[in-house]
Amino acid sequence: MLSKIASLFFLVSFLLLLLVSLSTPIIKSIYLFQLSAQASSSLFNSQASAAVRFGVWGYCSSGTDVQVLGSDHTTAGQCSKPHLGYTFDQNVAQALHVDDLTDAISATLSAALVLHLVDCILTFIAFVSSLFVRKWRPAAFTYRVNSYSRPWLLATLIVAFIAAILTTVAFIVDLVFSSIVQNKISDEARGILHVSRGNAVSMTIAAAVLLWVAIVLSFMDIFVGRRQSRKVPNAQNDPKFINSATV
Repeated sequence: MLSKIASLFFLVSFLLLLLVSLSTPIIKSIYLFQLSAQASSSLFNSQASAAVRFGVWGYCSSGTDVQVLGSDHTTAGQCSKPHLGYTFDQNVAQALHVDDLTDAISATLSAALVLHLVDCILTFIAFVSSLFVRKWRPAAFTYRVNSYSRPWLLATLIVAFIAAILTTVAFIVDLVFSSIVQNKISDEARGILHVSRGNAVSMTIAAAVLLWVAIVLSFMDIFVGRRQSRKVPNAQNDPKFINSATV
């Protein structure tokens, strides 16, 4: 039973990491952090707002909403092409109507976000291998109807352990990534820009927790299975099995 729950946790963790790996600009509703700008002036009772969301592979701007004397003027948003390792180019600055932000983030740091994709692949491998850990045997041959395969169990634990560590590291990278941006933005934007973390960060830490719990459940399943196997005798030595075999 514990092995089934562990496999379920591996599956859920894989789905979460898959969604994060397909974040903005592929899935626009999933993002790591958001830059929002809002400015207002008493002159002509005007105000302007804009936002840009950043994901693993790039960013998407929501467009600019300008209100002057009660009249709304909205410009369409745009997304960058998906690629690994990006910076704040001039398009981001124009979307937020601020000065140049090219120094706010490095391409090397954004390239580290590829860890999400690596975690997703490793978690999928751990999920698939966990399905082969338990070996089910016919009850006619043994009362111990299930046992575990040591090679598959070892492969599952090793891959899952690496995936859990890298997913935890990816979560830390997300926090560092958004914190560095927030610190640099606060120094350069003079309070015009605001940084907020997105749902992809929460999904990453949730996947990491599920991976660690699944690993613990896998170890618990081994110990529980061993205790049960010691209590249940082998069916081949049972008189009932011998009598039924001779009939």
